[in-house]
Formats: sequence, structure tokens, C-alpha cells
Amino acid sequence: MKITGTFLDEISHDIPHQNWGAAEWRRDFEYMKAIGIDTVILIRSGYRRFITYPSAYLIKEQGCYTPPVDLVQLFLELADELGMNFYFGLYDSGKYWDTGNMQHEIDSNRFVIDEVWKQYGHYKSFKGWYLSMEISRKTKGATEAFKTLGLQCKQVSNGLPTLISPWIDGKKAVMAASSSLSKEDVVSLKEHEQEWSEIFAGIQGAVDAVAFQDGHIDYHELDDFFAINKKMADRFGLQCWTNAESFDRDMPIKFLPIKFEKLRLKLEAARRAGYDKAITFEFSHFMSPQSAYLQAGHLYNRYREYLAGLK
Repeated sequence: MKITGTFLDEISHDIPHQNWGAAEWRRDFEYMKAIGIDTVILIRSGYRRFITYPSAYLIKEQGCYTPPVDLVQLFLELADELGMNFYFGLYDSGKYWDTGNMQHEIDSNRFVIDEVWKQYGHYKSFKGWYLSMEISRKTKGATEAFKTLGLQCKQVSNGLPTLISPWIDGKKAVMAASSSLSKEDVVSLKEHEQEWSEIFAGIQGAVDAVAFQDGHIDYHELDDFFAINKKMADRFGLQCWTNAESFDRDMPIKFLPIKFEKLRLKLEAARRAGYDKAITFEFSHFMSPQSAYLQAGHLYNRYREYLAGLK
């Protein structure tokens, strides 16, 4: 199972910013291309007041700061040049995290979607949308938000595909700000299947692919959860991707590049389950030879050795 996609985490929330310019980003896209990555996914176009492109709507209505560089344009130009697919990630107002109400995300993104397609829809690499609301279980309003925004994305862009990347409510599903590494109250396989079958039924036609984050469950649980994910995706007509997290949730320091052995365990489990595609969160911090973390370049080398052994 090869990693063929990565998120781009440019609005850094709980991971340090690397202060890259155009030259560093170009080099990183070239490193991605060298190991077979063909898809880049902007994880969010903004978070609260920080945004990746000069959105007239968000600056005026949300009080967002004008960014010094139009990163959406930069990423699309690099993707065009290198023959990669770009998925645009929606805006995260932060209000859902504060209130538990998804309506805020619908209200702001209905304007963002139209604005972004008008400004950037002509790029040949603009190949899809990422619905950036992250949930793990039957979250109030989530199904409606995914359906409403997914349908709008598809409508304005002549049917381009949409992606979601939820998390499994396993033992490692703790808040990044927490000092804990695990919790006792976890979802069962039966509950996971019941809840996500209901969600998938509600978003049919609005969402094309699901990439469950793979880091919140233990390694010996991967096969059981992955088998259920694939069965549900097939049942509801979704592509089943894996979000192979390239950072380590087992360490007291949050977050560092993952041990290669752990990444391999997760990729092999996705292969056994017959997943359609593997993407990662995320290459630039945790796998890139030019990452601020020295270990990331070593992970890149170990992964290249792994790829060579697959041939």
C-alpha cells in the first residue's frame, strides 16, 4: 500500500509552523512527487482569523487577517506544473469547537465555496474538495453539514469529488492539549459500524471518499476496524481511503514523526482490507527531508527503501 496523497497543513494549529516560502514549497512538492504522491489536500483554507488566500468574504465577515502570500494560488501552480491533483479544504471558523453547532461552518463555507471556485476553478489541478469538519461519531448536525456543503461543492464545480477524513473514537482519541495519551471510554466495533452506517446513508451523493484517520486505535485493532470501514464504504458507494498518520500518538511529546515500523503496520493493514488509496497527515512536517524535524528525513529514507522492496 503506497502513500499517494498528503494533506497540506499550512494553517498550523497544534503543529509548529515551518515558515516556508515559495522555494521551500517547490522543493517539498518535488520530494512528494519523487515517492509517488499524486494528490495534495489543503487540510483547511483557514482557521479562525488566519487564512491561506486573500478571501474578501472572510476578511470582511469573519475579521480574518490578510495573508502575506496567496498559498492556494501557489499550491495550485505547483500542482499544475508537477501534474498533481489538488483538493481544496474548506474554512474552519472555530465556532463549532466552541459551541458544538455545525451551522456556523455551513453559513461561512457556502460563501467560501463560491468565492474559491470563481477565483481558482480554472486551474487544471483543481480536482476536488475536502470537507474539513472533523468528527468521530454521531455529531449533532454533522450529516447535514457534510451533505449541504458537499452538494454545493459538486454543484459549482460540475461534480468534482469530495472527501472527508473522520477519526475513530478509540483509546488514543484524546485532545492534543491533554497530557493523557489514552482514555478508557472507547467506541466498540458494533457502535462504530452502527453510527457510521447511519452517517454514510445520510451523505450519499454528497461525499465521494472517506479517509478514516488511523492513529486513534491500537495496532492490533487495525484489521477489525479497517474491515468494517471498507464494508460500509462499499455498501454506500464511497471510495475507502486511509489517512495513514505519519506522526506518533504514542509519545508524550505531541507531535513527532512516527517510527517507520508503526507506519508500515498501518499501511499493511490498509492493504489487507483492500483500501482504494492511502494518504497521510502529513508529509511536510513528518516525512519531508527538509522538515524542521530531523527524524522526518530519516522516515522518508526508510519509506523509499520500503517502496523499493515492493517492486
